[in-house]
Amino acid sequence: MITATVKSVVALAVFTLCFGTVLGSSAFAQAKPTAPPKNQQTPAAKDAQPPDQSSEAEPEEDTEPNFAPVLWITSVEALHSTHEPPLDVIRVRGITSTEGWESGELVPLTKGTSPDGILDLAFIAHAPTDSTAPSKNPVIEAVFTIEPGHPFKGVRVHGATNRVLLKSLPGFAEAPAPPNDCTDCVGKYFVAKGDSAPSGVSADNVVREETLPKSVHVIKPTEGIGKLDSDPNRLTLIIGEDGRIVIAVWD
Repeated sequence: MITATVKSVVALAVFTLCFGTVLGSSAFAQAKPTAPPKNQQTPAAKDAQPPDQSSEAEPEEDTEPNFAPVLWITSVEALHSTHEPPLDVIRVRGITSTEGWESGELVPLTKGTSPDGILDLAFIAHAPTDSTAPSKNPVIEAVFTIEPGHPFKGVRVHGATNRVLLKSLPGFAEAPAPPNDCTDCVGKYFVAKGDSAPSGVSADNVVREETLPKSVHVIKPTEGIGKLDSDPNRLTLIIGEDGRIVIAVWD
């Protein structure tokens, strides 16, 4: 049901194929070495031991990493080196939905020269594949280097649910406080946007939709669960008949 594990279709290959690199900027993805053909044998070994035709080859396990945008960009900082060559180093910090995100990278979305002079970057990382109960959002960061002679005056970094614009280089820009991590949502009353809290219920016992991540998926008492797809940045809430949250999970 909600906790079913389904791999995300977002992959690092999509970003790198669609957008490429920018003016010799640092690339984080590395090409995988070509594996030698399986069951390759020297003539002597082949003659000495005929192949076993009684067993079938086992299917290879899919080990491709599941890359996805990080949940929320918290800050973008640009540093200019004081030694030759003069590099601009972009340092980005963010938070992930759950524990287990690894290998954060900044991938360029801009191809060539942008009309507004801003370099667009996506902050992605290797996401976990298992559904997880809400917890305090872990911090993650990544660095991107822009080579000398670039035409950009600023950078704009995109996460799954927000983006942060740094208008000039060097400099620093910070996002507003991140949304509610929902660690204590279960058992509280859910109040949708524009609705009022139930009569007699204190503010501490209420979770308002506008305080949650934009990707929240709310399943009301009269609704089904919808598609069994997976999104590591989607918070799913199941609402009980009395209006309280009975399940909260990042799926």
